[in-house]
Amino acid sequence: MRIISGKHKGRHLMAPKKLPVRPTKDMAKEGLFNILHNSYYFPDLKVLDLFAGTGNISYEFASRGVEDILAVDTDLGCISFIDKTSKDLEMGIRTLKSDVFTFLGRNTEKFDIIFADPFYNMELDDFLKIPELIFEKNLLLPDGVLIIEHSKHTNLEHLPNFERSRKYGGSVFSFFKG
Repeated sequence: MRIISGKHKGRHLMAPKKLPVRPTKDMAKEGLFNILHNSYYFPDLKVLDLFAGTGNISYEFASRGVEDILAVDTDLGCISFIDKTSKDLEMGIRTLKSDVFTFLGRNTEKFDIIFADPFYNMELDDFLKIPELIFEKNLLLPDGVLIIEHSKHTNLEHLPNFERSRKYGGSVFSFFKG
């Protein structure tokens, strides 16, 4: 995995092989951040990274100047890797080991960008719970966006608050706004 832009541009990070993850491919990540760069001033953002895995997306935000990032994952190995990498690179990413759905049900903090990258083979009903909980709990700040990464075989366009999607190879980013 590689950080594409910002302070740590070009830095390669090696996650332990035993982590249950599928990091976002560089081409897809670069496309996503080009879209976000045109809409947001990164140093002012508050970001939530759900199903954070290796922290790939969190590192990209931090490298681009975001100082308020919370990464949530259920796997202790993933959280430990993010903690170590964040400390080594002086990024200040906060982490929380939690089931994402439990976290969303209890959380009251609001964010400019909520990024969710669940397992591609997650049940469709669980995919649907992500935007449902986020909008029900009003977790986005004004002009905030929820981005869900999923397989091209999953269609979320019928959901409330869906705005648009972008495809990059086998990955799709679906954007939702309140």
